[in-house]
Amino acid sequence: MNEGINQQVAQAMAHLEATQAAVAKAEAGLRNATATARSRDRAVEATVGAQGQLTGVKFLDSKYQGMTATQLAASMMEAAEQARTKVTRQVMDTFGPLMGANPAIPGGRGIELDWAGIFGADAVGGNGRGGAARSAGDRLRDEIHEDDTDTSTGRSRA
Repeated sequence: MNEGINQQVAQAMAHLEATQAAVAKAEAGLRNATATARSRDRAVEATVGAQGQLTGVKFLDSKYQGMTATQLAASMMEAAEQARTKVTRQVMDTFGPLMGANPAIPGGRGIELDWAGIFGADAVGGNGRGGAARSAGDRLRDEIHEDDTDTSTGRSRA
């Protein structure tokens, strides 16, 4: 019986060491990961790093010149949010498989992470806008719509 336990411990340790090596490799691979996305109006392109930090912004085809400050801000926020969602998905796809249970430990459970708690619900939803939460870009677009409406008549000022 002692032999069986020693074998299980050895298998569990081998799995743990393999997982640690895989995590180190994944971390190294993601260290320089980036994701780029464009706003729906194709006016702005944003690039973010692996931790979601904004690393680049491009204003495309001079479209920004005819935009109000609020519209440009909304396009920037939208592009940055989409890029963050992409890099979040890349991190989740990389680390997700490493969270499984150790098969050498009977009844063992894998690691469960609260991805929404780590990255935010918007970033981990199926389309990047999970649940009832509204994106900053959507809120800004609502404000743009409201800014373009004359409150005294309810008519568009555009």
